Amino acid sequence: MQNPIKPTIKTELFPILLLIITSITSFYFYSIFPEQVPMHWNIAGEIDGWGSKTMGAFMLPVTMVGMYILFLGLPYLDPRQKRYEQFSKIYHGFKAIILLFMAIMYFLIGANTLGYNVPIGTLVPILVGILFILIGNYTAKIKPNWFIGIRTPWTLSSEEVWNKTHRIGGKIFVFSGLLFILEPFLPLNYQGPVFAIIIIGIVVGTFSYSYFIYKKEQKK
Repeated sequence: MQNPIKPTIKTELFPILLLIITSITSFYFYSIFPEQVPMHWNIAGEIDGWGSKTMGAFMLPVTMVGMYILFLGLPYLDPRQKRYEQFSKIYHGFKAIILLFMAIMYFLIGANTLGYNVPIGTLVPILVGILFILIGNYTAKIKPNWFIGIRTPWTLSSEEVWNKTHRIGGKIFVFSGLLFILEPFLPLNYQGPVFAIIIIGIVVGTFSYSYFIYKKEQKK
């Protein structure tokens, strides 16, 4: 079976290096982490969830390995696998960006666990915002498939609806990313509502727009 995303040394070197670095670091973290490590922070940046040092040291690296394997395997499972050839560079870019985001999160959390003054409540929304902006800039280039992109009943039913929804969706993601970056600098009582508005805006905005475009296309 032909590989629809054509992995090469160039496309896989960076993700594999991230996996190697985080895997090696996980054993180091395990050797020096306390028995209980912070696992979750509330919107104010305060720790509100704890876990074992095994979870703290190994959970994210193992998740990253699983994510990498998933990225390699999804195109083979997709009935529209031939479309991946048309956006394979974007697909590999998404893979690298998401793994890099997870690696940075892992090192920030690890540093915080070791007692360094890492402002998780400020840095995480900023990183999420940057992730959304990067994803938004490439969203319009994703071709119809069953796993990656804005998948609604209407985008999956029409390539025109898919393309138009992803052009608008990309702009929504970029705008949402900017809001995420600004969110930690707002008064604390505004941060929760702003976060909720961003998530609802992304879901409702892309979902309703794809339906609107689909109905408009049907009338033609």
